[in-house]
Amino acid sequence: MNAPHQPAKGTGRGLTAIILAAGQSTRMKTATAKVMHPVCGRPMLAYVIDACRAAGAETIHVVVGFAKECIVEAFSREPGIRFIEQREQKGTGHAVSMCADALGEFEGDCIVIAGDMPLIRSETLADLVGGHRSTGAAASLVTTHLADPAGYGRILREADGAFEAIVEHRDCTAGQLAIQEVNPSYYCFDAAGLFESLKKVTPNNAKGEYYLTEVLSILKKGGQHVRAATILPAEDATGVNSRAELAAVNRLMQQRILAYWMEQGVTIIDPASTWIDSPAQIGADTVLMPFSYVEGAARIGSGCRIGPFAYVGSGARVEDGAAVGPGALTAFDATTPDRRVSPGTSKRTVQISRRPPAQSGVS
Repeated sequence: MNAPHQPAKGTGRGLTAIILAAGQSTRMKTATAKVMHPVCGRPMLAYVIDACRAAGAETIHVVVGFAKECIVEAFSREPGIRFIEQREQKGTGHAVSMCADALGEFEGDCIVIAGDMPLIRSETLADLVGGHRSTGAAASLVTTHLADPAGYGRILREADGAFEAIVEHRDCTAGQLAIQEVNPSYYCFDAAGLFESLKKVTPNNAKGEYYLTEVLSILKKGGQHVRAATILPAEDATGVNSRAELAAVNRLMQQRILAYWMEQGVTIIDPASTWIDSPAQIGADTVLMPFSYVEGAARIGSGCRIGPFAYVGSGARVEDGAAVGPGALTAFDATTPDRRVSPGTSKRTVQISRRPPAQSGVS
């Protein structure tokens, strides 16, 4: 859905991305890599990869560690993806430094972002990169203001409003804890300056880790320009560190998906009782009645009526003009690769089609 953004005219600089996906979320109590937990039918990492691509990243380096096998299996066949292993989790700075060899010859700019930020928008990354290049910054970051900034690094600014530093939550003084401008961890660096500065990072903090945020202070003290732009809506800063936060992000993403399909001409009688997964496809003039669930890569044609109380399973195809009544697809074998409902047939009759399901309509 997002068209790739091209590098700023005349820069001639390449753009790559590093996505941090190695950590284990102890609060989620899971044996699965955190970034592989689904948000509206897709792994949360998929949204971050899509946004980096749409912003113009030519290659994407995914730093993996805990439960890396499921990440590699899910994304190894996608173009432009490289996997970098972080065997020991020693902080964000250490994770990025694992990519030094892979990017040793790269000349250009590098987006760095966490893989558990599925609400990221490609437009935000494009604005970040564009502002970074137009101002000649050595490093740029996006900030936002939160009513409850607990857990986030606080942005310190100089008297004239220029960026000064980031202080992580657990390292803040009482006065700094009151700051509501925070760091959601969306960065763009000149790649050469990034990896040179990472050599100077030390673990002098409460956690004894190598913080990527220290690179910004190192560049600033070295006389380099660090740009901090407050362009991120608070909602988009929501990351996932618990099952409760995962549920909250699912709901926020679902609101985007419902809004998208209504803009495309789909009538949703009661958005609060309707769920549509991200990979689904729906034609214009279709009506979704209350308590309907459109799962995974289901494909619904134009002028259909779904529900109420209907479940359209992943892989199902509903032909133009067909109606799916209460629970109509719930009894179908979930292993069937593709299932079709046509107009004029029984609502519980299925025609098998071997064509692959459509790809994501919302990212």
